[in-house]
Amino acid sequence: MLGLMQEWPLLCTKVIDHAARNHGMREVVSRSVEGPIHRTTYADIRQRSLRLAKRLQADGVRPGARIGTLAWNTWRHLECWYGILGAGAIYHTLNPRLFPDQIAWIMNDAEDEIVFADLTFIPLLEAIAPRVPSLKRIVVLTDAAHLPQTTLDVVPYEEWLAEADDDFTWLEADERDAAGMCYTSGTTGMPKGVVYSHRSNVLHSMIATQPDAMNLSSRDRVMPVVPLFHANGWGIAFSCPMVGAAMIMPGPKMDGASIHELLSAERVSFSAAVPTVWMMLLQHLQSSGATVPDLKRVVIGGAACPRVVCEAFEKRYGVEVVHAWGMTEMSPLGTLNVPTPDWDGLDDDALYRLKEKQGRVPFGVEMKVTDDENRELPGDGRSFGRLKVRGPAVSSAYYKGAGAEAFGPEGWFDTGDVAHIDPQGTMQITDRAKDVIKSGGEWISTIELENLAVGHPDVAEAAVIGVPHPKWDERPLLVVVPREGASLTREAMLTYLEGRVARWWMPDDVAFVEAIPHTATGKIQKMELRKSFANYRLPSAEALT
Repeated sequence: MLGLMQEWPLLCTKVIDHAARNHGMREVVSRSVEGPIHRTTYADIRQRSLRLAKRLQADGVRPGARIGTLAWNTWRHLECWYGILGAGAIYHTLNPRLFPDQIAWIMNDAEDEIVFADLTFIPLLEAIAPRVPSLKRIVVLTDAAHLPQTTLDVVPYEEWLAEADDDFTWLEADERDAAGMCYTSGTTGMPKGVVYSHRSNVLHSMIATQPDAMNLSSRDRVMPVVPLFHANGWGIAFSCPMVGAAMIMPGPKMDGASIHELLSAERVSFSAAVPTVWMMLLQHLQSSGATVPDLKRVVIGGAACPRVVCEAFEKRYGVEVVHAWGMTEMSPLGTLNVPTPDWDGLDDDALYRLKEKQGRVPFGVEMKVTDDENRELPGDGRSFGRLKVRGPAVSSAYYKGAGAEAFGPEGWFDTGDVAHIDPQGTMQITDRAKDVIKSGGEWISTIELENLAVGHPDVAEAAVIGVPHPKWDERPLLVVVPREGASLTREAMLTYLEGRVARWWMPDDVAFVEAIPHTATGKIQKMELRKSFANYRLPSAEALT
């Protein structure tokens, strides 16, 4: 016997319909690429998205076509997403922080037909576009007055959009139809395409807005500092309109001073970004003496959040920090570390040790850890294993069948992370499987060592890699970027770590560098670090020869 409920497809266009109908006057504020602050509303976003969908049809775009966006977080980028979806096409966010060769490869793999690009990226497109034969049109997200001289055949967005009206009905779609594409950052081999459906995007946003997740409502003014081209924009382009939260879009300026300016002027209550952004903001607040009185919560993900960042936000500025973890393949929400009744009465140290963990899954995500033989390990908070996930917003395959080895039986996706889960269901990542240090048959977490190291007041950034050792197979090398003007020594760094970690976890040496390489999404490139130190000899290894 089937239930007698209406068939109501979960389509992304229904999200902007809802926002326009029920929160139509809620603001979408952007720092434009041209400079001035721009203000619009959800009702206007929907109206212009309808025009965009109609204009795409006039350009010959058909359902299933891939439409690239090479753009910052602004109202125009948001319109592009909904207009592309309303025309039955697929938004494809391109990460400008990748190498040009990688972007060209990604566009060719996806067979992008049109690309919407901000002014910033015209020089980048001049190098890439001739190498993408599928590309039929380049629309620059500006007006004719700001359109620069370029060797490309381009049209200005505002004039292009003005050629269509909003007398349009969203194309009918199946909720399982592809809605968006985002490629992984390609830390191992070429990037792999992740394809989101309408259904997965809507369910992911419903999951994200729950009180024990991002806890969003129409009372919030949300600044998504995380770019829309990073891991599906963390779903914020859907979750904010879904609940009617105002959106404050930072555009191209994401330094500490610029972020603070918008946080303050626009009374932002909630924001989300990777740790490096929050470190820049904290440095600005410290040097300027400024405060963030309206900011209530920040979600920090994309990389492990150092304890020093969490404590600074909460103790100095009264801002709740939610440590989160996810992946492009998960739309991207995986876990969030929000308070539970078990936290009541904990002392300061115990509380912040808990906050360093990645947290618990919300409904809609299932998680387990297994050994190398795929046997599930107990959730005892000690048993490390390969972290695997599944759920309605988790990838079932990569585009064109790439990386099939990551997808196992019964829908489990191998994240490539090593983690453990405690009896309360709280997960902690100890490393990427390829980065964990195996010393004398035991595992050493590079992430935990890195988080401890950045707690030193003279450390700007730190990374830990395994270096070959004749006795122990591998031993940890701590690579440190000192703060500007600091005179940090090896001995001082090791002394700082003593007593904070087990003796056998202690780094065998410390190397000081001017900079640590990062991926296009801000993660430390351990592979490049290992290449740089490929011939490095630890003092303890030298002593054995």
